[in-house]
Amino acid sequence: MTEPVNVADYFERAAAAVEPKVWCYFEGGAGDEITMRANVGAYRRWQLRPRMLVDVAGASAATTVLGAPVSMPLLVAPFAMQRLLHPDGEVATARAAAAAGTVMCVSTITSSAHDEIAEAGGSAPRWLQLYVLRDRQRTLDHIAEARECGYSAIALTVDVPVLGRRERDLRLGFDIPPNLPLPYVKGKDPNVPMTFAEQFQMSPSVTWRDLEWIASESGMPVILKGILTREDAALAVEHGADAIIVSNHGGRQLDGVAASLDALPEVVEAVGGACEVYVDGGIRRGTDVLKALALGARAALTARAIASGLAVGGEAGVLDVLTMLRDEIELGLALLGCTSTDEVTRSHIEATVPYDPVA
Repeated sequence: MTEPVNVADYFERAAAAVEPKVWCYFEGGAGDEITMRANVGAYRRWQLRPRMLVDVAGASAATTVLGAPVSMPLLVAPFAMQRLLHPDGEVATARAAAAAGTVMCVSTITSSAHDEIAEAGGSAPRWLQLYVLRDRQRTLDHIAEARECGYSAIALTVDVPVLGRRERDLRLGFDIPPNLPLPYVKGKDPNVPMTFAEQFQMSPSVTWRDLEWIASESGMPVILKGILTREDAALAVEHGADAIIVSNHGGRQLDGVAASLDALPEVVEAVGGACEVYVDGGIRRGTDVLKALALGARAALTARAIASGLAVGGEAGVLDVLTMLRDEIELGLALLGCTSTDEVTRSHIEATVPYDPVA
């Protein structure tokens, strides 16, 4: 059997390697999974417009996010409970992200503690994906621990006031093993059985005022993850967000919303350069990242591709996935006629079907 040559190969092997009632949590989406599929399909509705006779010697994918240098405009998106896929879990992902020279965004529902992740990732940049819990003091304690462990930014997830209905999980009987460590969300008494929803004590009452509260309490830049509209993008800028991640939670929350890539142009327009804009959802190729850049993103994030690498090969699998994607980005840059990511503009992309940004 040949080694994987692209992300699709890793997806196929991960589905075969992981027990279906576990893999469903990482692979599936909410409701009829319309938005989850749309995230991937959106990239197929745009085509690249390469320019010729450009000197592309030394083309590099290196860039910066929030001022931190990274090897490419692709970051590791947060995803929960990574020890369900590999015994090393987030520790393996942190090592791989550091070796690849990119940011790892760590989920609040991590199955490894921040000091373990920090030791594995060394000086590589790390962001904390944050859920605000009903117990606000636990949230503050969580922020303080992340700050002490060298995290440099907070990605406040704003699209989970309540958990979406993930029917694939229900059909296959996904459940959290009682011995899985979840240091920042699990009930304080591990002997008390809790349902999936009860494990995650997220507050349904988070508002724009909480963005300002978190920025004040943390002393770190705050990124809003889960913005899909121009109206919320404008409010994010008004309330001092340092960056935005255009995201529909991988199609795992409200089914039937826009694909992230389709929402990206209106968010970029509304922000007007006041903060950096990133996008996640549906990334399968380096050319997907280039399309996101052409539509105004500073960088993209991916979770499912990383999960597949982790499931198949642990740290080595994640590093291979990141290396593949970085190589595809750099190859695509050169063939597009660009030597850096900053040179990718709207002139390098066009819709394959008429595109109405207001529709």
